[in-house]
Amino acid sequence: MIQDFFTSHSYLIGFVSFVLGLIGMPIVIRIAKAKGFVVRPNKRMSHTGEVPNIGGLNIYFSFMLTYLLFEYDQFNQSQFFLIGLLAIMAVGFIDDVLILTPTAKLLGETLAGIALVGFADMRITHLHGIFGIAEIGVIPSYLISLFVLLAIINAINLIDGIDGLASGLGILYCLFFAVYFGLTGEVTWSILAICMVGSLAVFFIYNVFGNREKIFMGDSGSLLLGYLLTAFVFHFCEINAYHEVPAAFEMTAAPAVAICVLTIPIFDTIRVSLTRIKQHRSPFLPDKNHIHHLLLRTGLNHIQTTCVLLSFSVLFIGLAILGRNWNIWLLLICDFALATGFTMLLWRVINKQMVNGK
Repeated sequence: MIQDFFTSHSYLIGFVSFVLGLIGMPIVIRIAKAKGFVVRPNKRMSHTGEVPNIGGLNIYFSFMLTYLLFEYDQFNQSQFFLIGLLAIMAVGFIDDVLILTPTAKLLGETLAGIALVGFADMRITHLHGIFGIAEIGVIPSYLISLFVLLAIINAINLIDGIDGLASGLGILYCLFFAVYFGLTGEVTWSILAICMVGSLAVFFIYNVFGNREKIFMGDSGSLLLGYLLTAFVFHFCEINAYHEVPAAFEMTAAPAVAICVLTIPIFDTIRVSLTRIKQHRSPFLPDKNHIHHLLLRTGLNHIQTTCVLLSFSVLFIGLAILGRNWNIWLLLICDFALATGFTMLLWRVINKQMVNGK
């Protein structure tokens, strides 16, 4: 059976989503230019000309078409999850076109999150012994899960500041979960992740190398990616909490492992938010203090900056795998120390250049 063949060779499913993305991207770009869904040059962006900003639509449609093509029999079990994906993509699209206020955007994200946490019942129910707590009640589970979801969604949204960064990180993260879910027999989840890899790969090519056919992910893409990654994190933590994976692949420090994998966007969001609060500014106001902005200040271009951050992400993923069965706090301390050291080194380079007048 064709479906069984593709399921047993999941990388081919990623190839299908890639091909569908290649077919759809020129159509999305043409529609965006015709309807004026573009970003014009401004003081916060370095691009020239009008660039379409609804790349998330192509990511969504190529991802969904591929998933439904190979996992159509899972629709009844995943309908609320899929509704949530559509909702979060719609919130992002509306923000790309109309520019929502931070409050309206957060409300939309929360409503989409309720579809995942409340109706699809994908949530955190176990704290893995953090603060001596194992299983938690329904209400704390909902609240903690919604908080984590909003944190990850907005961390991915905020890291989407230069060419190829959000999509490149998304590809790395989805590959990690695709491989892990595949090794542990979570076939449907592995297919979800590999579908997104193919869809993101198309966007990455157009975003980084598109020239006249360049396109931005927009909030429709970054919110969608953050939402999906949150679902992966929830499932990853849950199957490890309840020992639903083969012993050889069990990760007792699963929450810390997930944080390690997502270190770049999570740590950067925390650092930037604390800096803004310290300066008596709203943490929601944009600035140029993100990690990619700091790297650009050292003289690197967009592609070089993206490559540096992707390389460090591989390092953090390596730490996550190495420390998968360490004490949770030990792994988190090592992760935080490494991220802090990298940031301090970066600031030293910037300050040295300022002293030298560069």
